[in-house]
Amino acid sequence: MRLGAALLLVLGVVNAETFPLDTDDNIRRSAALLAHDTTVFYKGNLSGQIPGILPGPPPAGPYFWWQGGALWGTLIDYWHYTGDPSYNEVIMQAMMHQVGERKNYEPANYTISLGNDDQAFWGMAAMLAAEVNFPNPPSDQPQWLALAQAVFNAQASPERHDSECNGGMRWQIPRTNNGYNYKNTIANGCFFNIGARLARFTGNSTYAKYATDTWDWVQGVHYITDKWDVYDGAHIEDNCTSINRAQFSYNAAVLIQGAAFMWNFTESQVWKDRLNGLLDRSLKVFFRDDGVAYEPSCEPGYTCTTDMYSFKGYLHRWLAQTSLVAPFTADRIQPILRSSTEAAVKQCTGGDNGRECGFAWSSGKFDGKIGAGQQMSVLAAVTTLLDPPNGPLTADTGGTSKGDPNAGGAPPDRVHRPITTGDKAGAGILTAMILAGAALTFGWMSWEGKDATV
Repeated sequence: MRLGAALLLVLGVVNAETFPLDTDDNIRRSAALLAHDTTVFYKGNLSGQIPGILPGPPPAGPYFWWQGGALWGTLIDYWHYTGDPSYNEVIMQAMMHQVGERKNYEPANYTISLGNDDQAFWGMAAMLAAEVNFPNPPSDQPQWLALAQAVFNAQASPERHDSECNGGMRWQIPRTNNGYNYKNTIANGCFFNIGARLARFTGNSTYAKYATDTWDWVQGVHYITDKWDVYDGAHIEDNCTSINRAQFSYNAAVLIQGAAFMWNFTESQVWKDRLNGLLDRSLKVFFRDDGVAYEPSCEPGYTCTTDMYSFKGYLHRWLAQTSLVAPFTADRIQPILRSSTEAAVKQCTGGDNGRECGFAWSSGKFDGKIGAGQQMSVLAAVTTLLDPPNGPLTADTGGTSKGDPNAGGAPPDRVHRPITTGDKAGAGILTAMILAGAALTFGWMSWEGKDATV
């Protein structure tokens, strides 16, 4: 792996201010150093290793398949914000190697750890690549937009949205996987997120309808509460009424980002209200009074899993993009991302090189928790302090990625019709209609509000 040009300027220059954030040039240098230290955890470009994945899944290593997709999304953002192309070839190789047999990020090799959210993280990385004009794959390979559409088509299929709990997707895809009986926010939130972004990129309101349906289901089963708290999920055995009240930042953040795209696409007051409500509550829950990212459901007792160590990075990345597509949120988002990032880099003093990052940013000191997720999170935080050169783009504003509405083997009845002049306005009307219908649909459901464990 080649080192970035910016990194060559800072290797060996490690002092009390290893990651300065006072100027754009220093932010780029800090991000370059963090990108290098993040990719050290990746072995897939070495001889005999599997391209695309971090070491795992357990017991082969601590990382599940989905975190590879999360890594490439983080590095695509790194390229976009900094302009450093050092890892682009590795990103391309990784993203192409894991597309799977149907070119929809469902590789058979990872069936035993394949959830709808796992698949979606790769789809969201492909969607990001399309939105920021990441270099397109060779013409004989699936393209970024088509890959995002393929993931969406797979997840829009009727078999993924059964009648248990009156709809919604299950956490896991194969029936034999542990967690198949759990319907959670992240699986449905990721599908909502991709649909919202496809609607904006393509101009096709069919995607917006799916996104709206999904939001209304998540809200209807009270995973999003009236106070805008976001809970994790529930099991189908009790009709999704005994809700696991754990609050994780990536659940809220994936919904916030999707709502921002839906507002941008529809310019609807409904979506603006949803975005504002969810954003204001999430800033309080996940940043607390000190303005530093925090995982309230696992950080206090150090009970976080390897997966959870990466959540703060998605929180930063998706809030940063929210501030771009919904500019009225920027004055609330940008200051808190700055204060959180300043705390994050101060605790990156661990490891043999004296600059590895831990997880507890608020503590002000390294906590000994080293890993790819911890590094990704601080890299994401530092990177998104910069102003990107453009984007997120659409097909009408310079996005060059080619799409395929039939990608992933979608049957003809799921082909999305071409956009018409009335579609964009219709999407805003549709939102209000579906919201009213959802209130009736879910009104009969009880909510015990008891904690549950996955």
